[in-house]
Amino acid sequence: MAADDFDIGNIDEVIHGRVRLGVMAYLAVEGIASFNVLKAKLEVTEGTLSVHLRKLEDAGYIEIIKGYAGRRPLTQARLTVAGQAAFKRYLDAIGKLAGLTR
Repeated sequence: MAADDFDIGNIDEVIHGRVRLGVMAYLAVEGIASFNVLKAKLEVTEGTLSVHLRKLEDAGYIEIIKGYAGRRPLTQARLTVAGQAAFKRYLDAIGKLAGLTR
């Protein structure tokens, strides 16, 4: 990679944090996940996960779906079309920085 190709500015700061990256990666594979599944998979507290989900939702990258499973409240998250595109751009940018893609 030439020095001119190195562009750290292409890294999406909304996605780049460990928890938000984990949410995006998990949802990219699974499609949809409950709050409790994400909390367990990412090994974070409810408060931490809530903050990161809100940031992704505010960016338009995920949709939060509130409902019920029987009589119990159920909160789920899924990637939006914009979130899918942002995650692809993020992965492409990381690949370029690492010299894996052009």
